[in-house]
Amino acid sequence: MTTSKSPKAVALAALVAARRALPAYTHQNSPKKFTQHQLFACLVLKNFWRTDYRGVVAQLLDNPSLIQVLALRSIPHFTTLQKAARRLLTGDQARRLLDATIREQFGRKRRIRCGAIDSTGLESSCASGYFVRRRAAIESAWKTVVYSRYPKLSVVCDVRTHFVLAYRDGRGPSAEVTEFRPLLADALARVRFAVLLADAGFDSEANHVFAREGHGVRTIIPPRRGRPSNKPAGGRYRRLMESRFDSSAYANRAQVETVISMIKRRQGAHVCGVTYWSQCRDLRLKVLTHNLMILVLIQVFYRAVLTPFVLSRTGRRSLDADLGLCVFCLQFKTSNPAGLK
Repeated sequence: MTTSKSPKAVALAALVAARRALPAYTHQNSPKKFTQHQLFACLVLKNFWRTDYRGVVAQLLDNPSLIQVLALRSIPHFTTLQKAARRLLTGDQARRLLDATIREQFGRKRRIRCGAIDSTGLESSCASGYFVRRRAAIESAWKTVVYSRYPKLSVVCDVRTHFVLAYRDGRGPSAEVTEFRPLLADALARVRFAVLLADAGFDSEANHVFAREGHGVRTIIPPRRGRPSNKPAGGRYRRLMESRFDSSAYANRAQVETVISMIKRRQGAHVCGVTYWSQCRDLRLKVLTHNLMILVLIQVFYRAVLTPFVLSRTGRRSLDADLGLCVFCLQFKTSNPAGLK
């Protein structure tokens, strides 16, 4: 699944998702200079452009058409965006936004055939590899910087669409096997799937029992966790993995590696936050931006411009009137599109 390269398309998708998940204002007596939807779209653009708060403000100043798309009466100050990130990217708000993107993508039929789970670590600094591994003098050996703690992101994704269904943010190194059940329960609260693929880091008889007997999800996990041994694996389902491992289905697990690669390539392999909570907010924004860039696409055109850009599927209901758009051609990139409202 490809991602959108258009900032207008991503901004519109962010507006639609925010309108489904968040109220326009946090309080009835708020200044009402900017809606939460507009501020969230600006935060998504920050990650889309791989810049900081000051950078996204400068980009908006140079793009009057984007200001018109976002319906901004003025450009928010960079401190306004920083405070909005602390408010909009909390755990509960981020989950609501993720729910909105999944509703936009899958509609009412929230059932997929196969999912995959994996985790990755990100850099806490944007220093180059040469700076990390450098020489102090010609005679001395290479110096290496070893990070004992790093931001860690775990995701469950759909192997067909590369859409993130659930995530967990935190710090590593930490055991992956303990993250399996919370991630699976979080994903099943949004969609249903028949098969879940995972690498040997999630191998555990308790995880197999939780998925298969508790939720009816067929798990395919190599039984390789622990010390190498010639003895049969412990547990019924781990022994089943040894004798009847489905290698052809397990080959699709590489798609979750593709998802992690997409996040790092498009939005950077490092987080800008310094504290633990700011790093968690950065990880959540990366997941949300990734989903918004691969939402179901509709071909939309400006009234006076023939240059196409994309808009999320459900956003057509009010954005036509609000933003002055004229829909010429609707091209769904899904096998089962929802009907127009």
